[in-house]
Amino acid sequence: MPQLRNIALTVHELEEGEFYWVLMEGADYAIEDALPYLPLEAATDPQASYANALVAGVAALRKMFGKDGPRN
Repeated sequence: MPQLRNIALTVHELEEGEFYWVLMEGADYAIEDALPYLPLEAATDPQASYANALVAGVAALRKMFGKDGPRN
């Protein structure tokens, strides 16, 4: 089975009360003991709460990669 990709989900509050999910992928290199992540996909419309944005981000992750997760 192909190896899992290193995908992270975070939520940003760009304006007060406007929450956006962001999917990021870990880069293949480290910078001074840190693993950088590069944006992969992000919400275009805000959610009213952090929790709603998080759930929407998980839904986007599942839609993008399916039931087997993000595999190469």
